This record gives sequence, structure tokens and C-alpha cells, in this order.
Amino acid sequence: MEPVRLSKRMAELGLCSRREADSYIEQGWVKVDGEVAVLGQKVLPHNRIEVDKKAQDAQSARVTILLNKPVGYVSGQAEDGYEPAVVLVKPENQWSEDSSRKRFQPSHLRGLAPAGRLDIDSVGLLVLTQDGRVAKHLIGEHSEVEKEYLVRVEGDLIPNGLALLNHGLELDGKKLLPAKVSWQNEDQLRFVLREGKKRQIRRMCELVGLRVVGLKRIAIGKVKLGNLPTGQWRYLRDDEQF
Repeated sequence: MEPVRLSKRMAELGLCSRREADSYIEQGWVKVDGEVAVLGQKVLPHNRIEVDKKAQDAQSARVTILLNKPVGYVSGQAEDGYEPAVVLVKPENQWSEDSSRKRFQPSHLRGLAPAGRLDIDSVGLLVLTQDGRVAKHLIGEHSEVEKEYLVRVEGDLIPNGLALLNHGLELDGKKLLPAKVSWQNEDQLRFVLREGKKRQIRRMCELVGLRVVGLKRIAIGKVKLGNLPTGQWRYLRDDEQF
């Protein structure tokens, strides 16, 4: 078996992200078979990896934020004159009913990045995190976390359209994973997806004769948007898991 970079192995084991692993290695917080590791080191599956408590403390200090994104903000970097959603993460926008007991610190913005995208004209739950483990769990290549959306539509659904939305469509020449799609009422669909291609729901609907006029993400895994007001945010509680 070929040896792999220590940082990659640490990420595979779910210890941290690769970037975090490199940082911990640089600070001397990682040992391989009892010896302090060096940046770029390669390991085999049988090698014993130990991570110093200082790294664990650094991880536990990292925050994950849940934001109810309004229309008009982009998920990631600013583009085309539109602001990134992270500008809404400021003390005056913290939900008054946030039960996490965490208070906003400017350090909570350092390295805060979206774990998944939500289109500029879509609203609802957006996760921003400093924790590479959370990001990997939500948007990593092998993520199984389901995302739930309420989608308001117009148009005439083609015959067998609902069945195709559930399984049978392809985008960019690649078959989509099975989804769970059902009618909520006469003009609103509920989508549950395990993938997130760019503008996926809108493009799926177009393929079956529908046009999306409103899209709201209401849950990611076991974490729900709930009563979080538009434009406000709260911390992920210690007892919550996606």
C-alpha cells in the first residue's frame, strides 16, 4: 500500500480538515508512532497518529453559525456587486432567542466559511463554520447529509414529472442521485437532496415543465431553520448535530 500525506490521512480519519492538520503539524501538535510529525510527512494505515490536547482545545473553540439568508446575498465571496452572507454575522443580528449561551466575538469571523451554497435568489438555512470537520461532513465528497427545501413553482408538470424529479433526471451529462420530492400544496414542492449542484433544483424543475418562483432551505440533516428570523443568525448548540 502506498503511503499518503499525514494531513490527508488525518482528514480521512475525521480528526480535522487537511488545512487544519497542516497547521497542527506545523505547531508540533501531532505525533506519529510517538515521534513529533513534520509537514509533508507520509504515513501508512498502521501508523499511530496522536493529536495534542492543544489542537483539540483549538477545535472546540471554533464556532458554527446558522444564518437565515435573505434574497440578494451570495453564499461565498462577493460577486457582481453583491455582498457575501457573512456580512450579516454581527452582534445586532444575533437572534434574541439564541439558546447556545455563546456571545459574539470578533475572532468568530476568522476563517468563517460557508459549508454549502445557497443561490442569491434563494433564502433559508445557510451554515457558516470555522470547523473543517463540520464542512467535510456537510459538503465533503462522500457526504450523506440530506438538505430539505420548500419550493414554490409555476407551470405545467409534464406526465411522469414527479417520478422523474425523484429519480431519473441528469444534469451536465451525469445522473442525479435519488431525491425525495412531493407536493406540499398545489403550488409548492418539498425537495430532500443529498447533493448540491449549482442551481440544481431550479434546473430539475425546468426539465419537467416547472419554473421556480421561490426556494427556501428549511433543514440540513437534523438541524432545522425553525423560527430563526430572516437576516438573523444563531450559534449551533453543543447538543446539536447535523
